[in-house]
Amino acid sequence: MRDSSTVSPVCTRFHKAIELIGSRWTGAILQTLLQGKSRYASIKAAVPEITDRMLSERLRSLETEGLLLRAVVPESPVRVEYELTKKGHELQKALREIATWAENWIPASDDSDVEPLRPQKRERKVKHA
Repeated sequence: MRDSSTVSPVCTRFHKAIELIGSRWTGAILQTLLQGKSRYASIKAAVPEITDRMLSERLRSLETEGLLLRAVVPESPVRVEYELTKKGHELQKALREIATWAENWIPASDDSDVEPLRPQKRERKVKHA
């Protein structure tokens, strides 16, 4: 065991990066956007249990940090799309490594408690005469 007086301080840039991508739901949002340009509803559907407020906050934070672009498409109704920047895409390798680590070390959960990525349509009961 090493003496604590010999431990080097954590690099502030490393610490900021970990805090940024380690915020709850941020990794899942980034993984979703690595698949390509997405609209708000698509991101929300892909990230289980995230609230509208939290998704909006995370998207704003990622935009402020220069990891994603928010594009307003002037249609009727107005369409908003989110897309990773070059800086955001450069996290792909790190996120892939984290995913590999998770597959090796995080036990698989029972899929019954995970909401589907797309809402399922309710079946209508048809009355027969």
